[in-house]
Amino acid sequence: MFHLILFEPEIPPNTGNIIRLCANTGATLHLVQPLGFSLEDAQLRRAGLDYRELARVHEHRDLDACLAKLGGARVFAVEARSGARHTERQYGAGDAFLFGRETRGLPAALLDAWPVERLIRLPMAAGNRSLNLSNVAAIVLYEAWRQLGFRGSE
Repeated sequence: MFHLILFEPEIPPNTGNIIRLCANTGATLHLVQPLGFSLEDAQLRRAGLDYRELARVHEHRDLDACLAKLGGARVFAVEARSGARHTERQYGAGDAFLFGRETRGLPAALLDAWPVERLIRLPMAAGNRSLNLSNVAAIVLYEAWRQLGFRGSE
């Protein structure tokens, strides 16, 4: 129903947690290379438990290849200090959410070229830098799913 895109993820446990999130929500995970780890990494497997077999995970050589695979899907870039709050947008089935590297976020050139109506952020206490990537992915995905009445859940 939804797609999560991790742009050059660096920390295996975050990706493992997001694999588990995708398995439990029906979302598809897209990993944009280069990855900062191997998909066989023990930390990734430990965080993802046995959910890897239940999740749809695709690797892409770069962001352009990923976006081409998604066709005409609306892609919302999630960044700590850009765009509207994630709750101020209306989402639909097939939408995708793009998340940047844990240490550097999304490249400035990419954000500068991104349509402003497709930039979203999560509110945070003043003065804080960022939230954990897997937490942000869960919050954004569950808001989008909530807007669709948790379609497909039990």
